[in-house]
Amino acid sequence: MSIKPEPASEQAALRVHAADSVGVALRDLAAGERVLGVSLGDAVARGHKFALADLAAGDVVVKYGQPIGRASRAIAAGEHVHSHNLATALAGELAYQTGAGSAALSASGGLPPRWQGYLRADGRAATRNEVWILPTVGCVGMTAEQVAREAQGRHARRIDGVHAFAHPHGCSQLGDDLAGTRAALAGLAANPNAAGVLLLGLGCESNQLDTLLEAVPESARGKVRFLSSQSAGDELAEAGRLIDELADQAATASREELPLSALTVGLKCGGSDGFSGLTANPLLGRFSDALCAAGGSAVLTEIPEIFGAEQALLERAVSREVFDAGAALVNRFKRYYLDQGLPVSENPSPGNLAGGITTLEEKSLGAVQKAGGAPLAHVAMYGEQAGAGGVTLLESPGNDAVSSTALAAAGATLVLFTTGRGTPLGFPVPTIKVASNHALAQAKPHWVDFDAAQAFDLGKESTDAAFMDRVIAHASGEKTASERAGQRAIAIWKRGVTL
Repeated sequence: MSIKPEPASEQAALRVHAADSVGVALRDLAAGERVLGVSLGDAVARGHKFALADLAAGDVVVKYGQPIGRASRAIAAGEHVHSHNLATALAGELAYQTGAGSAALSASGGLPPRWQGYLRADGRAATRNEVWILPTVGCVGMTAEQVAREAQGRHARRIDGVHAFAHPHGCSQLGDDLAGTRAALAGLAANPNAAGVLLLGLGCESNQLDTLLEAVPESARGKVRFLSSQSAGDELAEAGRLIDELADQAATASREELPLSALTVGLKCGGSDGFSGLTANPLLGRFSDALCAAGGSAVLTEIPEIFGAEQALLERAVSREVFDAGAALVNRFKRYYLDQGLPVSENPSPGNLAGGITTLEEKSLGAVQKAGGAPLAHVAMYGEQAGAGGVTLLESPGNDAVSSTALAAAGATLVLFTTGRGTPLGFPVPTIKVASNHALAQAKPHWVDFDAAQAFDLGKESTDAAFMDRVIAHASGEKTASERAGQRAIAIWKRGVTL
């Protein structure tokens, strides 16, 4: 995809790929305007699509050079293309064809930048030096938050923070559902940004402390303390004492210069619009390419939001084993929908539709751009740790809070979150919000950390350089907008029955 560097005000519309049968409005267009060689028969809102040639009912509609569905009726050149005349072509599971694999990306433009982070004993690097309180069960979530508030006041100048992450799960769960909760919490406990972790239990819950501790990777168990509230006399005082102990240990760490290869970044999009696949997601893709070329790691998730775009991603697998694992993950997630009697295409969201995205194929083709062209090197299940180097495909649904939590549980120490509609919510690790359009960036500077639409005005190279600087700054300790607002939360993927 190529974006022209002319100012956005001088561009009316964009044909993303030479093979496309639709154009994208870069501003609100009026009926009768002539753009990209056609006269518009309808008014077309910013971010929405219009036909570049006549299409018959059943014709494949192409954007990004790929099919995004089929015309549900005849569409005239210049007509608005959206849910009234475009339908998904997705159905169910597929047999995927293997590619030749992807060679490692070559670094360009001189030495990769360096950042200031915390190097942990296991060799992984952290962007923050914090103490986390993870409740085993929802019953002690508010207790965990009370302990964190009191401890934050005592240790604010010594470490980067004390944070509790409450959730409603951990009891009344069975089988894989309980195992998933345990895996997510164990993965969070292992995140390098948590220099110390208190696992706070109640005592009678399904998610027992000893079983949860066994699920924490062995390399991380030394930083973990645990407390059963029912067994303690004064659980608040005892929890405070354990937090003080962990904070004392964390305070001995200091930032040091680290290579880009030490960074593990989660890739996320939420509240996407018609610009997300033109500006913000491609920006993350170019960053991912630079990161992986330098030896760093990127984690891509939201499996239902790659349906329709997965073939090209799987073709970049570094081995047949990785290809097969990725293909099985995608089909298993489709089966998860089908077994509930739901179509695999039950997406986009109302906000996506309002922003100009029509089908899941269109949304997915924009979303997978976050991983650029970097090699698909690993596949990880929910709660598992991401692999080192290249892209890891991580099992998780698309829900913003669930998937962002999964990224942190997989070891991401920074999340790059693109959005066209905006959201204030942040997650356990620093979450850099990247706006796809100027209007959002200008309206919500207290939500947004970077405006990707400046690529229209400044060109890709200048925008990429500015974004790299922004990522390095936040990785090195500068707070993100959601951190400044105190917006940090987790959500666990709930499956199965509730007792």
